[in-house]
Amino acid sequence: MSNTFQVDLRGIVDLLSHHLYASPRVYIRELLQNAVDAITAVGPDHAGRVEIVTGDGLRISDNGIGLTEAQVHELLATIGRSSKRDELGFARHEFLGQFGIGLLSCFMVADEIRVHTRRGDAPAVLWTGHSDGRYEVRPGPDREPGTTVTLLPRRGAEQFLRGTTVAELATLYGSLLPVAVTVDGHAVTGGAPPWEQSRADRFAYAESTLGFRPFDVIDLDVPAAGLSGVAFVLPTPVNPANRGGHRVYLKRMLLSERVEGLLPEWAFFARCVVDSSELRPTASREALYDDGQLAETRDAIADQLRGWLVRLSATDPRRLAEFLRIHHLGVKSLALHDDEMLRLVEQWYPMQTNMGEVTLAEFHARHGVLRYASTDDEFRQLAAVAGAQDVALINGGYVYDAELIERLAALDPDVRAERLDPSDLTTRLLPVDAAAELLLRPFLAAAQRRLDRLGCEVVIRAFDPVTLPALYLVSRAAAFQEEFTSSREQADDLWGGVLDALSRTVPTDRPQLVLNHRNPLVRRIAAIADPELAGLAVETLYGQALMLGHHPIRPADAALLTTSFLGLLERAVPGEASA
Repeated sequence: MSNTFQVDLRGIVDLLSHHLYASPRVYIRELLQNAVDAITAVGPDHAGRVEIVTGDGLRISDNGIGLTEAQVHELLATIGRSSKRDELGFARHEFLGQFGIGLLSCFMVADEIRVHTRRGDAPAVLWTGHSDGRYEVRPGPDREPGTTVTLLPRRGAEQFLRGTTVAELATLYGSLLPVAVTVDGHAVTGGAPPWEQSRADRFAYAESTLGFRPFDVIDLDVPAAGLSGVAFVLPTPVNPANRGGHRVYLKRMLLSERVEGLLPEWAFFARCVVDSSELRPTASREALYDDGQLAETRDAIADQLRGWLVRLSATDPRRLAEFLRIHHLGVKSLALHDDEMLRLVEQWYPMQTNMGEVTLAEFHARHGVLRYASTDDEFRQLAAVAGAQDVALINGGYVYDAELIERLAALDPDVRAERLDPSDLTTRLLPVDAAAELLLRPFLAAAQRRLDRLGCEVVIRAFDPVTLPALYLVSRAAAFQEEFTSSREQADDLWGGVLDALSRTVPTDRPQLVLNHRNPLVRRIAAIADPELAGLAVETLYGQALMLGHHPIRPADAALLTTSFLGLLERAVPGEASA
């Protein structure tokens, strides 16, 4: 037995208003779309016009092709049926709407829709649809070919049919349409799109429409997608995670002001206004259908944005440097995958080093090896000491910087990159002479006993700057061992057993407290005859080195800092307080 689906129109209207369309405001767009398509169907030389009149309700009239009575029954009363698809079901190229649901959006603001239409010499037809699913068709009064749609507002939706609201919405969606559109006698079309305006007018457009004065304007042209437009470069930094949306028109009808997916993720510094005749909308007409054509268009726009950056580097380096200060994250993200952008970053983007801010190209020319610290904390720990030993160091802790350095070395055989391990720095610090080392052995042994419980090795070297008494160095192996030990202490029995089995493979390297023999305070501490006082002093140097190096403070470290500080206070303030 074969049956036919039954459709609850109230349920369909609820689905449209709460799930398909973002707002009832789109009903104006759907009415304009139907009117423009009806005018397009007459022929390319037809002088089309659309008139909207507001009052107790809304009336929109066009001088388009109109419908016969048979077409009214077939198209207006069948959800999903559209005259704008050919016999094979494919969307016809010249029309805006193709899904057969546009008129239903009007039920979001109206309880009753009246369509008075006439096609050629056929009799005029009046179709009346109700939000409960009923409709009637009867002969209509004679009129010129075309269609008039009348909406009677539903309770609570009257504001959407008021004259000022309708004029605002018609201007928003239809200001660039190629047919004349009026609302209560006032024209809402006729303005030139920004890609057809002068450069000064484009800047004014961005300020009035998008709310910012752009850093620059880039022309966009993708013939395969029938796309013309402009990209406005944002004048201030933005969060890369906030992709933003773009103002997209399809055949001069606004699709949405917040379309996503038009640009690659790295191009978050641009906002686009474009018109396309080939890209496809989703059924709600509020987003672009993500297909192969959109992907190709996105790649073509990416090439044009990339070309703008390259031209800027060749013609206006100062302005490029200003752009990079604002939007370096987007450019660096692109440089991770694009050789041309990597060269641009190498030549023009200044990185932080312990020798000042310089580009990678300048650093390589001066120092040869691109030696870098992989984290910002590591750079802060090592920068001053490395600089004093004449070791140039790049801060690779900022987003993408370390990856860019390594990628540049992989791309260019003349460039060598080297990550500085903190333990490598000890090999550049001078050992003390043999006689002094012999005298220091009792002090170093006592200091080692005080710090053994913290898993720290005490060594003494001579290094600059002289003002730095101690340096706490953690090699990558030691850092891994600390993390492994911490995980083992927090694990349950099952995972603890697994970690115990792996412990034999974990390197047994320890952090180092490097005492600076050139520092006068260290030499005085080493000469203290009182072992307890010398021990307290060493513990205090340990705590200071942790804090100066921005190392994490463990509970055991915090306890040691407290006891050593209080111990030194007791030594500094002897005796009992008077009553």
